[in-house]
Amino acid sequence: MKRLMLIVALGLLMALGVVAKEKKQVAVIPIDTEIGSTSWRYLQKGFEMAEDMDADVVLLHINTYGGTVEHADSMRSMILRSKRPVVAFIDNNAASAGALISIACDSIYMREGGNIGAATVVNQTGEAMPDKYQSYMRSIMRSTAQKHGKVKRMNADSTEVMVWHRDPLVAEAMVDPRTTVPYIGDDSTRVVTFTAEEAVKYHFCEGIEESIDGVVTNRLRYDNYEIKTYEPSFVDLLVGFFGSGAVQAILIMIIVGGIYFELQSPGMGFPSIAAIVAAILYFSPLYIDGLAQSWEIIMFAVGVLLILIELFVIPGFGIAGILGIIFTFVSLFFALIGNVSPIDLGYTTSSDIMTALITIIIGFLLGVALILYLTHKIGSKGIMADTALNLEQKIEEGYIGVPTDLEAYIGSTATAATVLRPAGKIKMQSGEVVDAVSMGEFIEAGTEVKVVKYENTQLYVEKV
Repeated sequence: MKRLMLIVALGLLMALGVVAKEKKQVAVIPIDTEIGSTSWRYLQKGFEMAEDMDADVVLLHINTYGGTVEHADSMRSMILRSKRPVVAFIDNNAASAGALISIACDSIYMREGGNIGAATVVNQTGEAMPDKYQSYMRSIMRSTAQKHGKVKRMNADSTEVMVWHRDPLVAEAMVDPRTTVPYIGDDSTRVVTFTAEEAVKYHFCEGIEESIDGVVTNRLRYDNYEIKTYEPSFVDLLVGFFGSGAVQAILIMIIVGGIYFELQSPGMGFPSIAAIVAAILYFSPLYIDGLAQSWEIIMFAVGVLLILIELFVIPGFGIAGILGIIFTFVSLFFALIGNVSPIDLGYTTSSDIMTALITIIIGFLLGVALILYLTHKIGSKGIMADTALNLEQKIEEGYIGVPTDLEAYIGSTATAATVLRPAGKIKMQSGEVVDAVSMGEFIEAGTEVKVVKYENTQLYVEKV
């Protein structure tokens, strides 16, 4: 009897162990934003989650109109290298870069009414880019389809043949309207985009399902499973936000404007703090994502230092200042692309290089516009016409009078007692040494100057 009970107990334990082992783990990663640095980071984090939970399958929940080629290529490479099966569930849209990511998956399932295709490379206005950009996209679409190899299918005459699991020619036709696929049609004026039914018909989709649970139960045949969906942390959201191109251009604008306005006043104030914070926010997400390298951050710091040395130590503006500007520009540029050295661009495409250049140029132009606007507005009567100029500043409320005797020097000539970069000191003909600011150019010590205006308790001078 004891022996029988022991056998029964062991059998129950083994049964429970089998049940526990058969519970499948499904890692779901949403890809429902524009393909870019944010979605690329989410995919990386999602795969880390799948590794931690020892997932049996990774399921990408896709609904996107596309994005950048650079990040889409990185995402498809990660999917192709995955040791776990990766399944795509297209919940309505997998256009452009989304199509590339979907084709990289081992299996594709689509919701009724969904679409996949339209992978032509376009610019910001939606116009097709030149053929060299299309050539690269055609290549990676074709090679991604070929990666899944060939399978056996039945011909119309019931003979068995080996064909591509996903036809590379169809993948190429999703990019280039000149590519024709005979069994789809001979219309060479349209880029291929499949509906769910067409995708199933032409073997670009394994089936139609209406939900993730439908894919898991009906297609993967999991009866006992657990789904865990990746949810970005607050840090992931911040990194994704500051890693977007528009925000990067704004940060460059703040860096340029902050450096310029800090050079216009002695000491370290708000402009320098703003520039430092903007530089940290610019480089940090890129460093976390593995794009920015240590040498790029060091080059940026050296560039800023060279500019400061040129302005405050070396007279005039020469090699140090030029090198400082070049170092700053180059570091900002290379931080945007996935290189490991100044001469190694890795798999960087022309499109990625153009995107980086456009981001930096827009940032610099915004910085110049900010400088011109604030230089014109700050301290002018127009900007404060409706506020401070209409207030009565009473002594009993703590306001004090400001001496205006320096105003008498307007029109007088003097000698620069120190270098004006642009602030410094001048020596009046009476022998009095007072503070002054150059109106534009740097003025060397000993140069004769003329006082042209008095504003905000400050004398402004220019060369005679």
